[in-house]
Formats: sequence, structure tokens, C-alpha cells
Amino acid sequence: MDTKHVDWRSMRDESAPTAEPEARRSGDERDEDEAESSEAAVADRTDLVYDEQHGEWVDPETGEILREDEIDRGPEWRAFDAAERDQKSRVGSPTTNMMHDKGLSTNIGWQNKDAYGNSLSSGQRQKMQRLRTWNERFRTRDSKERNLKQALGEVERMGSALGLPDTVRETASVIYRRALDDDLLPGRSIEGVATAAIYAAARQAGVPRSLDEVRRVSRVDKMELTRTYRYVSRELGLDMKPADPAQYLPRFVSELDVTDDVERRARSLLDNAKRQGIHSGKSPVGLAAAAIYAGGLLADEELTQSEVSEVTDISEVTIRNRYRELLEATQKSGEMTVGSTA
Repeated sequence: MDTKHVDWRSMRDESAPTAEPEARRSGDERDEDEAESSEAAVADRTDLVYDEQHGEWVDPETGEILREDEIDRGPEWRAFDAAERDQKSRVGSPTTNMMHDKGLSTNIGWQNKDAYGNSLSSGQRQKMQRLRTWNERFRTRDSKERNLKQALGEVERMGSALGLPDTVRETASVIYRRALDDDLLPGRSIEGVATAAIYAAARQAGVPRSLDEVRRVSRVDKMELTRTYRYVSRELGLDMKPADPAQYLPRFVSELDVTDDVERRARSLLDNAKRQGIHSGKSPVGLAAAAIYAGGLLADEELTQSEVSEVTDISEVTIRNRYRELLEATQKSGEMTVGSTA
């Protein structure tokens, strides 16, 4: 009897959907649902511990790994102190307005040593000196770059001498750049505009320095500083409020090493003087010096006029005059009782 071979697979209805792809899709969907639920569970938990080395989120009670395969975006090296971190880091410093090229160019160090700390030979030192010379020429290719380099060097020097923070020096550098871009320098010295910029930046930041303090670290006289400052602030539209004598108190009190009670009383004297309007037209530094001296007397602090004069750079005559005015204003307001003035 003849038998036929029947291909049962060919007899299957081709139009009917197969179960395997459907099962596979269902499995993928289940995996996605499980992943989403796992992420939601991790997001809702606040007690999980993150293992940075393995990129895993771990349940601290059960030790179960709830999420893994996190991307480590940190460096591949490890450092155990700041010096080692700086040595291994391969990224440069952030851009800054305190440098004429904003810190984007290469700077060749002055040390004549190789990467291992060994001194260079005579020929290598001469070669490095030639490279430094050419590098400086390329960094300051035009007059504007040379102008900026000189001016920002002055800003850095004066800011350091005055004890101003980097934020103030950065602001002063921006002010000078604006003056240079607006063509305000013709007829004025680089040192004068740089000094005016640092004086304005200190006032804007609430850490003012007196004209005499700035003049001592500057290379221009007081008259040029005053004239240039007024011109730059007017042309650039700087929002310069009148100097507040109270802003000088923390620095002077710290240098005189007196108690907080003296500063509190001095601040109260200045607040009363401003309410009565006797501060108008008077030097804010002189008022601050007189307030500290008066506050010392009121707090029974051993503080002499000569000590205050030396720290604040205000004459003893000015301190006595302003001191009497402050105490008279306080007596009129009846805020405190003042004994005999010494």
C-alpha cells in the first residue's frame, strides 16, 4: 500500500498568528513593567545605600540589590587628598575674567624642572626660556591684549594688598573690560582705570575700602583716582550707592580686637546718626572710626583715640569731632545715657 508523506507543518493555517512571537512580546513587556516598577520602588525609598564602586543601589537591611548597571560619571582614578586630586586631574581651571585671555591659553611654568622634579640642563633651560618668550608673544599679540594683561595684573596686585576676595577682583576685572570695550581709556592711565575699577568693585560687594587705603597700594595719586572713578562709574552706569559707615565696622573691629559689645554699640550709634541725618556730607570712614571709639567708651573698653586712628587712618581730631556729634545725637534721641566725654 502506497503511503504518502504528509507535511503537517504545511497544513497549518499560515494566517493564524504564531504563539512564539506573542509570547516573546509578552515577555518583553513584562520585563519593561518589572523594570519600571523596580525604578519606582527605588525612587520611593529613602533608606537605600548607593555603592559607587559597583554602581548598585542596595537595601541596607536585606542586602538585596534593587538596581544596578548605573553609569559612573566620575574619573577612573582615585585620590585620597586634595594634592593628589590636583595632580591626577586632567582638566584645566575654569575660565576667569581675571586673566587677559580668560585662562584659555597655555602657560609655561617658570620652574626649570622636568616632570620628575629633576633640574634641566643648561641647554634645556635656554630652550625653555626661548619657548616662554615666544609663548608670551603669542598670548599678547595686539595692543588690547597687552593692555588687559597689564591692567589685570594691577587689579590682582591691589586686590591682594587690600585683602579683597576673588569675587571682588573678578568684578573689578569685568569693570575694566567694559571700560576698555567702551573706549574709555584714551587720555587716562591704565593704572588709574584699574584702581577705579577695584575701588568700585569693593563698594559694590559691600566690603568698601577708603580712598586713602586704595591710594596707598595704587600707583596713582588720590586726585587722579577720584576723578577717574567718577568718570568710569558715570560712563558705565554703575549702580553705586552712598558708602555706608556700618560696612567698615567688622574689619576695623577685627583689627582692633575689641568685643562684640563695642561693635553693637557702634552700629547703634551709626543707625541713630543716619536717622537724624547728621551723617550727610561726612566721611563714612571717619564716622565708623568715631563710632568704634564711642562704643568702646560706652562698653568700658580700653580703647584710645590713637589706636583707632592708626587702624582706620583717620586723624584723632576728626575722631573727636565725629565722636562728640554721635554722642550728642544719641543723647537727643534718648536711646542711651552717656557719661562725661573724655
